[in-house]
Amino acid sequence: MESPQQPAPQLTETEQKIFDAAHEVFVQRGLDGAKMQEIADRAGINKALLHYYFRSKEKLFETIARAILNRNVPIVRSIIESDLVLETKIERLIAQYIAVISRNSYLPIFLISEMNKHPDRFFDSIFPKELPRPEVFVRQVEEAVAEGRIRAVEPSHLIVNVMSMCLMPFVAKPLLRVLLGMTPEEWDKFIQQRTSEVIGFVFASLRP
Repeated sequence: MESPQQPAPQLTETEQKIFDAAHEVFVQRGLDGAKMQEIADRAGINKALLHYYFRSKEKLFETIARAILNRNVPIVRSIIESDLVLETKIERLIAQYIAVISRNSYLPIFLISEMNKHPDRFFDSIFPKELPRPEVFVRQVEEAVAEGRIRAVEPSHLIVNVMSMCLMPFVAKPLLRVLLGMTPEEWDKFIQQRTSEVIGFVFASLRP
């Protein structure tokens, strides 16, 4: 399992154990289902020491979420601002989004909740300051449309469509599992197939 990016230049051994243990618990149980005692047990420390480092479960969760974003938003930015051809760029963005969310399935609901409840605090203290700039991507889409390589599409709609198809299964997982009658094993297989399915769907939708 991927360990979150360290929020400081150097973590102590105990802090790293806490981060790794909390990441595992949050992936398995989400914020509401996670217990500080279970995190402490997995980290091999007592609960009092865990509270010494992180005052609450919410503070620990926020710290890990920030660390994951600080690691992965720059990767998305490097892709979207790169000189890669449009088709390769779309493939890599989809693969990156789904890979990150698959490893951190609790993250989308937390981000959506925090953005709506505390938008100022979210963008000030949790989300990275250097956001991906879409200008290169927008220009590439407009050029592809002008050349007849893809159908006429607004770049902003294309960006939102790609993000939505990557995020939605994770946000709506409980509902989708019930509607589709999936076992946990079937859901895992579904997610493993998701990257190729989204890539195929997006390219089919862009055919002129």
